[in-house]
Amino acid sequence: MDDLDKKLIFALRADGRESIAALAKQLGVARGTIQNRMARLEAAGIIVGYSVRLKPQVDAERRVRGLMMIEVEGNRAGPVQRALLGDPAITQLHTTNGRWDLVAEVRADSLEEFDRVLARVRLLEGIANTETNLLLSTHKF
Repeated sequence: MDDLDKKLIFALRADGRESIAALAKQLGVARGTIQNRMARLEAAGIIVGYSVRLKPQVDAERRVRGLMMIEVEGNRAGPVQRALLGDPAITQLHTTNGRWDLVAEVRADSLEEFDRVLARVRLLEGIANTETNLLLSTHKF
C-alpha cells in the first residue's frame, strides 16, 4: 500500500458512501484511478466491506447490552467471525489472546430479544463455549 491507498482508506472510513467522483476530487486523482485502487484493495482483502455507523441515540434505543465471550472450535474462527459480523445484534467483535477467542458486544431492545440473540449465536457451527455478562452501566473518561 502506498500513500494514495492509505489516503483512500482514510477517506472511506470517514464516509464509506462517498462517490468515486468525490473521492477522486478530494484526493486529486482521476476517477479511474480511484476505481482501480478500490478494486485492487478489495481483491487483496484489504477492504473487506462497507458498513453503516449509527447515531448514538439510535444505538441507545437497543438498551440491553452485554459482552459475550466466545470459545471457537479448532480452526473455525474465520467462519464464526463472518457469521457474527453479519448479525445485526453484534455491534462490535474483538479477537483476544486469553481464555476466550472472541468478545462480542451484543445489543437488544429487551431481555427476551437478548436471550434470542444468545441462543442464535450459541447454535452457530464452530462455537464451543460462551459466557455472557450484561453491561449494567458505563463510565466514560
